[in-house]
Amino acid sequence: MTGTEHTVVIGAGIGGLAAAAALARTGRRVTVLERAPEIRPVGAGLGVAPNALRGLDLLGIGDAVRALALEGSGGIRRADGRWMIRFDMDLVRRRFGDPLVVLRRSDLVDLLLTALPEGALRTGAEVASVDPGGGRRPAAVRLRGGEEIEADLVVAADGIRSAARRVLFPEHPGTAYSGFTCWRMISRPGPDARPAPAEVWGRGQGAGVLPLKDGSVYAYFMHPAAEGDRGPAGERAEVERLFGGWYAPVPEIIAAAPEDAVIRGDLYRLAAPLPAYHRGRIALLGDAAHAMLPNLGQGACQAIEDAIELAHAVGAPGGPAHRVPDGLARYSAARAPRANGIAAASDTAARTMCMAARPAALRDTALTAIGRAAPGIFYRNFDRTFGWTPPGPPPKGLKGDASRR
Repeated sequence: MTGTEHTVVIGAGIGGLAAAAALARTGRRVTVLERAPEIRPVGAGLGVAPNALRGLDLLGIGDAVRALALEGSGGIRRADGRWMIRFDMDLVRRRFGDPLVVLRRSDLVDLLLTALPEGALRTGAEVASVDPGGGRRPAAVRLRGGEEIEADLVVAADGIRSAARRVLFPEHPGTAYSGFTCWRMISRPGPDARPAPAEVWGRGQGAGVLPLKDGSVYAYFMHPAAEGDRGPAGERAEVERLFGGWYAPVPEIIAAAPEDAVIRGDLYRLAAPLPAYHRGRIALLGDAAHAMLPNLGQGACQAIEDAIELAHAVGAPGGPAHRVPDGLARYSAARAPRANGIAAASDTAARTMCMAARPAALRDTALTAIGRAAPGIFYRNFDRTFGWTPPGPPPKGLKGDASRR
């Protein structure tokens, strides 16, 4: 397949699908290349913050996400269950226009797939190499097997180990191990073990327990570990060993998770910010551009923001040959300061959540005092993160429910 009036997206994760949907809405012909033979979302659950919901509104699926998600006030607890701060979701809604909602990752992927044009997705399409092109020269994507696809725009949403990032920025150090491993799971404990939504800050450890609308619970557990270290026992047994003494119903949630539902992955981030999110006619998006730790729950949210900002920056097809490179320069200028800043804040949040015993005691005392005396100070910490609004006015075709912006 050739032709410069064509956009190729590499990767069918949340960021890639959102980008394809947003770019298709501007009138672009879009092809999504996914190397897996079928779409199988990696992960268990995720939170969708108000900033990302605004982006999903522009893709026409914001209300469908809200309908699938469970809303409810929660907060931050200690490992013994004592609340340090409680979230008032009505206040969050008034301050940011939407609450923070939680749903299965697979549900969000399914909705994004419905937003794609028919025939846009190609599975089993493994990318062998990319050429960024530039100026009047189109970009090119070569598949295993030899097929070459030319495009006026290539979006590399190929994840934290992005091969496209290595081509565009060969001197960049790549990813760095955070020192933490993480277990994620979907569990279905009994009705008496349904938790209030909470992030749990321990001593050198952290966790989250988030009920879902279908009666199950999404839970995650962070613990310091050597990179690649795996014990002889099963992963669920390891989580039980490390977190089984935490407040009820955390042990019940762990015990109710099937062994094959426990997903373990070491946590990585970019070792240094990229100098730009593009080169030539290739744009990096999501983890390929700004892989971050999960402690602010903004990884997928920032990928959705990327998608909307990219579609706005490059606009509809046609026009002068330099339109896409110029648009990608605007995309980098708009996105890099914000997403890099949130990645840095996620690092800080991880260190705060997983402090060792003595500083953690001071942390807990300070957070409890804020929660009792001045909770507004805590909410103000999220103004920059949750306060993003899509650029406007949107290009022709890229529009949703304007009342939510």
